[in-house]
Amino acid sequence: MATFTYSARDRAGRPLRGSVDAPTPQAAAADLRNRGWMVLQVRAQTSRGGDREGGVGFGLPIRSSDIEVSLRQLAVMLRSGLTLLNALQTLVEQSPRRGVRRVWSDVSRQIQEGSGLAEAMARHPSFSALVVQLVRVGEQTGQLESVLVRAASGLEQRRRLRSQLLGALTYPSIVFVAAMGVTGFMVFSVIPKLQQFLGAMGRRLPPLTQFLVDLTDFIHAWVLQGVVVGLLLGGVFVGLRHWPPSRFWMDRYWVRVPILGGLTRLAGTVLVARGLSTLLRSGVTLLESLRTVERLMGNRYLASRVSGARDAVIQGGSLAAPLAGQQAFMPMLSGMVAVGESAGTLDEVLEEVARFYEDELQRAIARLAALVEPAIIVVVGGIVGFIYIAFFMALFAAAG
Repeated sequence: MATFTYSARDRAGRPLRGSVDAPTPQAAAADLRNRGWMVLQVRAQTSRGGDREGGVGFGLPIRSSDIEVSLRQLAVMLRSGLTLLNALQTLVEQSPRRGVRRVWSDVSRQIQEGSGLAEAMARHPSFSALVVQLVRVGEQTGQLESVLVRAASGLEQRRRLRSQLLGALTYPSIVFVAAMGVTGFMVFSVIPKLQQFLGAMGRRLPPLTQFLVDLTDFIHAWVLQGVVVGLLLGGVFVGLRHWPPSRFWMDRYWVRVPILGGLTRLAGTVLVARGLSTLLRSGVTLLESLRTVERLMGNRYLASRVSGARDAVIQGGSLAAPLAGQQAFMPMLSGMVAVGESAGTLDEVLEEVARFYEDELQRAIARLAALVEPAIIVVVGGIVGFIYIAFFMALFAAAG
């Protein structure tokens, strides 16, 4: 048997320090966890304290996938018997990206200075409110490993949906940019030279080609003013997006836009159902879960519906009624929430709703891609076709 000194926190978050006898550090950590404590560090009594890494900044922004992988690694190491500080140090040493190493190193430093894990993570914008709230619950209940896995799974679901949407728009975007590049080269380089050549021969351009040249001259004459006006309009738009009243009304009318508004409503429904389900399963109260999900909502109008639902629950009302209504969340959410409230299985019902609408969102994204690709091809083909017809008509005129 050996004697190990430890630092830990009880379920109320109070710091604990002392010593314990155990054959190995893992056994000592397991003994402390059996008492319901969150173990921060265990080390042999004769060993020196490790160097602390100070002065670490927040680092560069890191990707959601980096956080997801780190949370899963942290859960595995804690489940294997490592203390929290040792697990964090392993994350710092093994992470391939400098930004991730800086973030976890700073979290470790703050914990050594007396902060909790959730408190330290909350100071970094890389961790969403959902992840921080789940970690806070894990610290209080002693189930940190399981809630870390749930947090990672939630991030994975969001990442997959985002990747699917970006993937659906990547090909049309590349085609559009390439076509615009070819069009710009033809309009601003080839056709003006052809115009000079025909002018030197004393011939006029065909009407279609002349229209294209006139349009090009107009763009040349007003391009600077157009850029200035565009920047001004962009600044006004950004200002309106940052002003809460206008942001609310813009988001409210956005959900009514055909196709894109439907995608926003689907994504908002998935976020509410998945977020509430994950938080409630982890032991978070309904009011705190609603507050956390409200902060996660990017659309202010949908966030106001969640806020209204939280106010209704505080006043003793039902959660389902405020979530209902047209042009907000999908209709099935309210009905299923009512069933979950009456049966006492709200977390399970929300899990089913999240799965259903995740599938619906994936199908909607696939349909959007099926609509966008041919539309881009038709538009780009029409523009390029018009340019080429005008170009070849000018060539025929040059040939006599």
